[in-house]
Order: sequence, then C-alpha cells, then structure tokens
Amino acid sequence: MTTTTKYVIKYKLNGERRFEFAQLHNNSIEEAKQALAKIHDANDEITDINVSKAL
Repeated sequence: MTTTTKYVIKYKLNGERRFEFAQLHNNSIEEAKQALAKIHDANDEITDINVSKAL
C-alpha cells in the first residue's frame, strides 16, 4: 500500500487565483497537474502551479 499526504495546490485557472486540496504521493508539479486535470475541463488554462503540504 502506498502512502499519500494531503497537499494544497495553489494555481491560476484561466488567470484567476485558485487552490485545491489533494492526496498526493509527493509534492511534484507533474502529480499536481494530473490531479487538476481530473477536476477541470481540458480547455482550461492552468498556470503558476505551486504545491505545499497542507497544515
């Protein structure tokens, strides 16, 4: 069984500042992009991604 940790992903969605919480294996930008792709439309522009451990 793999361990996940709760992270906060701060990003811009179509120029608007947003954040989401996600259970990730590590704080990599690639894993965060995959998590965001699951909840947003493929046409959405996701930029300025920052991942940090949730408190």
